[in-house]
Amino acid sequence: MRLFFTQLFVSERKQIAIMAEEKSPVRISLRLFAINRSEMRINMDNSCKNNKITENEQQLIDTVAKITDNYRNSELLCLNKTMRLPSRNEIIGIIKDLRRIIFPGYFEDFNLSYSFADYFVGNELVNIKDRLNKQVLLAMSYENEKGLSDEEIEKQSETISLNFIKKLPYIQNMLLMDVQAGFDGDPAAKSKEEIISSYPGLFAIYVYRLAHELYVQNVPFIPRIMTEYAHGKTGIDINSGATIGKYFFIDHGTGVVIGETTIIGDYVKLYQGVTLGALSTRSGQQLRDVKRHPTIEDNVTIYSGASVLGGETVIGKGTVIGGNAFITASIPANTKVSVINPELKMKDGNKDSKENTPWEI
Repeated sequence: MRLFFTQLFVSERKQIAIMAEEKSPVRISLRLFAINRSEMRINMDNSCKNNKITENEQQLIDTVAKITDNYRNSELLCLNKTMRLPSRNEIIGIIKDLRRIIFPGYFEDFNLSYSFADYFVGNELVNIKDRLNKQVLLAMSYENEKGLSDEEIEKQSETISLNFIKKLPYIQNMLLMDVQAGFDGDPAAKSKEEIISSYPGLFAIYVYRLAHELYVQNVPFIPRIMTEYAHGKTGIDINSGATIGKYFFIDHGTGVVIGETTIIGDYVKLYQGVTLGALSTRSGQQLRDVKRHPTIEDNVTIYSGASVLGGETVIGKGTVIGGNAFITASIPANTKVSVINPELKMKDGNKDSKENTPWEI
């Protein structure tokens, strides 16, 4: 079978060479398989006359043809479009490299001195800006809803990338306050250095603060790729469109969801499993620009498993929301909300064992 596809490659080389000269965007590796089923019936050369395609090999060939037919018939799988999307791996690389700048020494494999810092930061930022600009250019070109010219898109992408780089000192200062919030709010934290190097909540907030600066500049794809990367690593889902103030802390973090139109004030603390979400709706895309998620004012604490839903829901300053609360209406400032404990039913374990029941409950 390997020989068969090797010969396919040989038979396609001339077409591939022509495409390269024409600067076609189609990658050679995908071009090999994006051919019609009829083109796959090639003539074997003299040295391979006795080689026959087995039934299993023919089934594989048919499967390849069906998949590549989907490439041609589905707009979502069209190679001419999909190969112009931003690179997820490149964006993740930018996230990692920016972390080395914002938190120097924590994620390095070498020692960084003050005398070397200017060169290190300058060199890294120039490199990151160029890489980010390429990804922004791809994203803006792909979703060119305004019909801008290539020159206009290039200029717009350059401006966006530069604006993002200029925001990094602000992002760094916000993150330092988030670290302080984590240290002040978690008695289990041994040091602020421990929070920077290991807390998943801080990592999710770090990625969010990067992604948000691209979101507010209307960059498609990239903010979502960033926050979903953090979501996958931490279990914390913060939409890049949310507005989050200073001194923000997520303790433990797993299962936290913060929706796109959420507004969070300063000095807010969330525990694991908190949802700041939208009420279920059948309107879908019709509500794209409508505020669907709650507003959390300053100095609010929300304990684990609580859900606060709805765009008109406002949690007033200084309020504490107890665990597992389900809230769809506004709460006045300085209120303590708690769920009445459910009644516990207890049985005599010794009595149950005498009854020979197979169940633990």
